[in-house]
Amino acid sequence: MSKLVLVVDDERSVQEALRDILEDSGYRVECASNGLEGLELIDRLDPDAVLLDIKMPEMNGIRALEIINQRGRNVPVIIMTAYGSTETTIEAMKLGAFDYLMKPLKVNEVLDALGKAVEVREMIRRFRHNQSDCQGDINENMMIGLSPAMQSIYKTIGRVANSNATVLIRGESGTGKELVARAIHFNSVRKDRNFVKINCASIPENLLESELFGHEKGAFTGAVAAKQGKFEIAHKGTIFLDEIGEMSAGTQAKILRVLQEREFERVGGTETIQVDVRIVAATNKDLERSIEEGTFREDLYYRINVVDIMLPPLRERKQDIPALVEHIIKNTSLEHGKTITGFSREAIDLLEAYDWPGNIRELKNICERAVLMSSGPLLTVEDLPLGLRKSSRRIDWLGELQGDSLKEIVAEVEREVILKALEDNNWNRSATAQALKMNRSSLYAKMKELGIID
Repeated sequence: MSKLVLVVDDERSVQEALRDILEDSGYRVECASNGLEGLELIDRLDPDAVLLDIKMPEMNGIRALEIINQRGRNVPVIIMTAYGSTETTIEAMKLGAFDYLMKPLKVNEVLDALGKAVEVREMIRRFRHNQSDCQGDINENMMIGLSPAMQSIYKTIGRVANSNATVLIRGESGTGKELVARAIHFNSVRKDRNFVKINCASIPENLLESELFGHEKGAFTGAVAAKQGKFEIAHKGTIFLDEIGEMSAGTQAKILRVLQEREFERVGGTETIQVDVRIVAATNKDLERSIEEGTFREDLYYRINVVDIMLPPLRERKQDIPALVEHIIKNTSLEHGKTITGFSREAIDLLEAYDWPGNIRELKNICERAVLMSSGPLLTVEDLPLGLRKSSRRIDWLGELQGDSLKEIVAEVEREVILKALEDNNWNRSATAQALKMNRSSLYAKMKELGIID
């Protein structure tokens, strides 16, 4: 079926001209004369893209775009105006506009912008369809957002998914690197085979090789039976190597061999095992710097970095926060049998003002906590953690003690101190643990306890 475009413009001549152009190009077209009418048609028709005028009676395009964002409607919106200004452009892009066109419109520019917009829309729909068919919690954690940075990522995934190229996903902790890896796998020809993930930082070095490549019976103390490794399990599928920058030099050499020769031996074994597996890796480290420091192999870096995807931190895509919040609350409410309508406008403003050092993972934990602790259908500022309610990172004790138990206050202080230390050390847990004078396992346990990580 041809794609549906909604034209929202108060000038009948513009509506008719765009209808003729777009229908001649194979689109279906619906029109609205103001922002209110346009919002109603978006909810009812779920168009593939929207051409939205800025200056209209009753409700202008900027306000309509803001409401589209608040409602979490993942539809690409292309702004049109004859009254362009730098301020208007910035405001529209901050609110998540897909593109910005000046009147009088040029046919080739309109068709080019629409072509890109419906491509992104189709990519998002395909992600959601495939993710809803997958096992596990992917549907609860699907990729959300139409910010320019996310649009670029969707396009990259669409281009590389069906290839066998290795992919390196970079980004701060909590930005959703695993979701990108899953999207690549479940949009590829390997989608019916295994997607196997392994966190290279969470497994002790002396056990990581066995986890990756398996072992034979008696290979080491405790190896009472032969065991398949992750690479064997992922045969014909995809293996996701999270935090690959934490691998030892010896393990890096074995990974390089798998990439080059597509073969390996189990620990303690002599039989060479052939494997057909796609590797997707992720890291929050600066691997170029690690190469300079001699802790990461340059040849492995070039092998895993055929396609490089950089995930933006949440603070650089704040226009996606309303949609992310709506999605998280909907799933959490359903899971716990609650009826939550969402956050108040004041709470959303506070969420958008926060810098999110823990990124989407932190947002998810805060939203889930708010749903669990809520006593009414609308979440308010008071449902947010103590630390987030501050206008700065420093806690004003005298103004905030009332209503919070000592245990809650201490937990918030610990959380703030750990988040600050993680930021200062680029989320490197080993360096953070050293800075806080605690061991790495204790830091990991405390981060889980405080909801910094899942």
